[in-house]
Amino acid sequence: MPGAGAASTTSLAAAKKKVTPSPSPSPVWPPKGFIVSKDGNTFAKIPTAKELVGLASNDKVLTKALAQTIEGVRVCEKYACGAVRVASAIGCTWWVVTADLKGAVSPDDKTVKLFGTVRTTMGQTGAKKYATILIVSQEPIELLHSVSNIKAVCRHDIPVEKVPGTTYTVAP
Repeated sequence: MPGAGAASTTSLAAAKKKVTPSPSPSPVWPPKGFIVSKDGNTFAKIPTAKELVGLASNDKVLTKALAQTIEGVRVCEKYACGAVRVASAIGCTWWVVTADLKGAVSPDDKTVKLFGTVRTTMGQTGAKKYATILIVSQEPIELLHSVSNIKAVCRHDIPVEKVPGTTYTVAP
């Protein structure tokens, strides 16, 4: 007669059902809630912080970018960051994203000033494929500056610069 443990194991194994995960639904096209370019081929949207977390859970490249550390601190906990979600009806050889970094002149002087610009490049995306591009400035987050005036351009030429890459230029 089998021991109690053997009978239990056998009945558990017989009771297990095979579960097959269902694939994620295909994204809706054209994208809803996105700004459309003049030619109707390029789409862009600034994700909320909550949306960015959700996007990172399914995007290894974005997760890796958000997890980068500088001096032991995650990049967007050290520097002012932004993001843009992009897509193109016909695909892109590479992307160029530009943004401004603005904020108060000082804690006492609330006058808003342009502190610099960020230019971020990202590689190829296929037709009707979404990508989230992280924009990282070199301005400390404690200054409460914000990334604004984000523009994304889908390029079809051969890049003559480093892709992916980010350049931060301090305003004069």
